[in-house]
Amino acid sequence: MVSALSRTVGVSRQSLYTWKAQARAALEQAFTDTTTTTVVAPDVACQILTLLVESHSSYANIQVCLRRLTGQQVSIGTISTVVQEAQERALHWMATHAPASIRALALDEIYANNRRGAYLNVVDTVSWAVWAAEGPLPVDAESWTLVLWLAQDRGLRWHSLVSDGGDAIGSACQTVDPHGRHGRDHWHLFHTISQVQHRLTRQLRTLDERTPTVIRQAARIAAGKKPRGGKPKTDVAAHEAEIVHLTRTVAELHAWSSMLRDGLAVVALDRTGIQDAPCRQGELQAALELLAELQATAPSGVQAELKRLHTHVRLAAPALLTFVAPLDAVHADMQAVVGRAGLALIAWAWLRREVLGWDTEQLVSGLPVAWRTAARVLIHAWETAP
Repeated sequence: MVSALSRTVGVSRQSLYTWKAQARAALEQAFTDTTTTTVVAPDVACQILTLLVESHSSYANIQVCLRRLTGQQVSIGTISTVVQEAQERALHWMATHAPASIRALALDEIYANNRRGAYLNVVDTVSWAVWAAEGPLPVDAESWTLVLWLAQDRGLRWHSLVSDGGDAIGSACQTVDPHGRHGRDHWHLFHTISQVQHRLTRQLRTLDERTPTVIRQAARIAAGKKPRGGKPKTDVAAHEAEIVHLTRTVAELHAWSSMLRDGLAVVALDRTGIQDAPCRQGELQAALELLAELQATAPSGVQAELKRLHTHVRLAAPALLTFVAPLDAVHADMQAVVGRAGLALIAWAWLRREVLGWDTEQLVSGLPVAWRTAARVLIHAWETAP
């Protein structure tokens, strides 16, 4: 091989070996930097880690950013060393620290590329601190049970757990915390609903794109010719009616999704004020009945998709509103201070704070002085509801 390369390039074998040695020395200096001990200033280490975490940059991109923005020449080896030391500090911190107060926690899996295992994460729903991250591990009840037990051993305590409703997580929660409050997270639910919406929209777009073909097939029949294709569509009116039917189904599904999102919000208002847990459970049941009606009246080609969605929402429903009961207790206490109408007014303003352009203090300052302490308690409860 070396002889063939020597003839191709037109240099001696010794030159190739020399180039190889020079390249190896350059790589070792760039990546390992073992000849000298490099002392990295704390501000440089902070810059490296910020670029890594916030922009997800590669080591080479971090090197370029530091050179262009700060004029610093930092080797790939130095960057790698800073990251490895930070990783060791993070692992040590996670193995020895836990919050002093009882927390609400979210449980979820992040899969690796090969899908053979996942990183099991325990995340604080208020501060977003990651209190446990183990893996890659098999996604089963035993792995999740061990992760939760290890978190307990480190002093982690919780008053509620929220997850995507997976069987492995559910089984582990029942084992470790059989009497606890186990909620179903809304993100995965609405992600599934969004996927169904996209599939129906794509099917509608495909139907619409076939309209010229159906028109051409109908014209061939009108001219006394045979239609082309294995199962040609030749009835333009029936095809347009199918498009209208599916368009109505897609629109109704979008409206239903918006209604469900409003019903599962932290605060739900109606004409009588803030809805309590029984009322919201009834609204959720009504949403399930509406979805069943939509599935029954939808075009036959999408009924199976809507039936699977109905099953998914029905199974998730019992755990979707577990966060409401603790809020009801806060509402009852604060209603004694501000009254039912005052409670509804504060909730109305909080739900529209972004539209109004208000932060918490601006919202509170617009209320009567006697209400302000109660309003702060309410807003804290709403903002920290898991």
